[in-house]
Amino acid sequence: MKRICAVYRSSRTDGMYLYVDHKEDLSRVPDDLLARFGKPARAMTLVLHSERKLVRADVAKVMEEIADKGFYLQMPPQPERLNPRVVPEKDD
Repeated sequence: MKRICAVYRSSRTDGMYLYVDHKEDLSRVPDDLLARFGKPARAMTLVLHSERKLVRADVAKVMEEIADKGFYLQMPPQPERLNPRVVPEKDD
């Protein structure tokens, strides 16, 4: 199965993207999510299918969530620690 998908970049959070069906666009995205996402900026249009590779997401999960919920929210990557053996200090 193929799906044409629109991808939007968040104006508030670097690395946050919203994938939606090209025809439905943002119509199924909840208003509270859009408010937290900020003004969506169209980044690209993709044709999704089972053989397509995405850098930071599983294409099957993206397609499933778009079908079920109307969108897939890609969160920004977690910052890497320079030394994974060092536990970050907590603020008291």
